Amino acid sequence: MKKVLWILLVLLLILQVIPSNRPEVNPDNPSDLIVNNEIPDPIVHILKNACYDCHSNESHYPWYAYVAPVSYLVNRDIREGRSHLNFSDWEIQPVSKKLKFLSEISEEVLDKSMPMKIYPPLHPEARLTDAQRQALSDWTEEFGETLF
Repeated sequence: MKKVLWILLVLLLILQVIPSNRPEVNPDNPSDLIVNNEIPDPIVHILKNACYDCHSNESHYPWYAYVAPVSYLVNRDIREGRSHLNFSDWEIQPVSKKLKFLSEISEEVLDKSMPMKIYPPLHPEARLTDAQRQALSDWTEEFGETLF
């Protein structure tokens, strides 16, 4: 048993030196949704706390995002999140795509599939109340109407 623990420890140490392909963080995003639109403060708060880490170029990496194998999972989730929706690229999207994004945001927030179940326990500020979920959904509809 002791030998197995030593082997696991060595493997864990080896994993620390394997690059995890961390997505780049860029605080300068001229095409960002919040930068270019008048978004109500409560909605900005929700987006920044519950969405932007995975769905923008402004990800904040907590300490555990630097420890393998968790770092691989965090980086994968961020890459996947950005590939589906990246608020930092909002203004370069066609209106049809923006409307699709808004519809998906509403649907996924109301059915509680976003933020991902694993995210809020580690990020208490991302725990959305039913009222916040409804407010975000209502905003997506109102904001969508302004795109025409």
